[in-house]
Amino acid sequence: MVQERNAVRLLVTLEDIDPPIWRRLVLPSTWTFDRLHLVLQAAFSWTDSHLHEFHIGGLRYGNPELLDIGFGTATTFDYRTVRMADFIDRDIAFTYVYDFGDNWRHRVVLEDILALDPLPRHAECLEGARAGPPDDVGGPWSYAEFIETLQDAEHEDHESNLRWAGGHFDPEWFDLALINKDIRNSFRANVRRRWHQPKPLIGKSSKHGD
Repeated sequence: MVQERNAVRLLVTLEDIDPPIWRRLVLPSTWTFDRLHLVLQAAFSWTDSHLHEFHIGGLRYGNPELLDIGFGTATTFDYRTVRMADFIDRDIAFTYVYDFGDNWRHRVVLEDILALDPLPRHAECLEGARAGPPDDVGGPWSYAEFIETLQDAEHEDHESNLRWAGGHFDPEWFDLALINKDIRNSFRANVRRRWHQPKPLIGKSSKHGD
C-alpha cells in the first residue's frame, strides 16, 4: 500500500534582507493557514502582536473580521478554512506579510510534498539561518540601521536599541532546538511568546546557522 502524501516541506525566506534569514519547515498538509501563521511566528521569533495575511495567486487570505475593515478593498478569504492540501498539486510560491507598518514579507516556497509515517503531531523546523529581527524594529531597511547601531558602542542610539533588544542581540543567532520548542508551544492557549534571544552564558558562544 502506497503511503498517502500528507505533509509539505516549505522554504521560508524574509525578503529584502542580506544575508538571508530563512527557515525550512515541515508540517501536515491538512493544516489550515491560520495554523501556518502561528508556526511562522514561532519559527522567526515574532510575537504575534500585529496584523498579518497571506498573498496567494493574487488573492488575500487572513482573518476577514480584522482585515476587511480599513485595510484595503480586496476581499479577504478566511484562512481558517483553507488548507495547505488545497494547493499541493501546484508549483506554488506565495507571500506571508506580518506587521503592515514594518511590512515584513516572507517568501514561502512549496519545496516538496511528503509521505510521512507516522505523521508528526507538530510542525518542525529542519534547518535555517540567522535570527529573526525584533518586533517593531521598523522593517528591513531600519533593521540594517538597527544592527549598525548595536555594533557601534558610540552611536547615540546604541543603548536604547540594546535595551529594546533585551540587552543582547546577535543577528547570526540560530538555535534549532529552541526554535522547535517555540513551534511545539505555538498552539497552546495563553502561550508566553519569547520576546528576546536568550543571553549567552559567559564563556559560551551563540548557536549559529549557516
